[in-house]
Amino acid sequence: MDFDIMAPDAAIESTVEAVRRRNIRVVVLGSKAQALSRLKEMIPGGASVSTGYSRTLKEIGFEDLLKSGDHPWRNFKAEIAAETDRSRQMAVRRQSMLADYYVGSVSAIAASGELVFGSQSGSQLAPYAYSASNAIWVAGAQKITPDLEGAVERVRRYLVPVLDNDMKERTAGKMGVFIGKLLIFEREDAGNVDRTVTLLLVREKVGL
Repeated sequence: MDFDIMAPDAAIESTVEAVRRRNIRVVVLGSKAQALSRLKEMIPGGASVSTGYSRTLKEIGFEDLLKSGDHPWRNFKAEIAAETDRSRQMAVRRQSMLADYYVGSVSAIAASGELVFGSQSGSQLAPYAYSASNAIWVAGAQKITPDLEGAVERVRRYLVPVLDNDMKERTAGKMGVFIGKLLIFEREDAGNVDRTVTLLLVREKVGL
């Protein structure tokens, strides 16, 4: 199975409907620029924002926007980086799990509607699953797989080797990447009116 090709339009449309049936909001966008613009529209001024590691957010320009400080939000990542005391930094990290908006990406999207997230530390999984009032995931349509089994396989056979090789190159072989936790997001509780989860699906390749 080729895990890096764009899904055809018919597969995108049917997958979107399957995801929506699981009480996950889906917005289909045509480009990376549109994804960044929609993110900026969705997050109100004064909101707290945190992010999980995501090559997708980097590629659409959201990470650079956060780093620039040219935005109206409270950026937890900047606060974590600025804190030099280890215990206080950990306290800020834990607080970031309760950010008003937690933004990231997904590892794979099953055509049957499940979203799959692979993580080494698991730090972003709690906000994705429950603690963030608003979870937003940006993903390219190349992440769509025919079924849930294929989505898990995409994490294990495609993402991990690519990220592991990249990490080893950057650290001269001193560090690698592994899957510590795997989250399968089956559905959001429709009765939870205090929380929203949204998938911004881009009709072009973005991220891994």
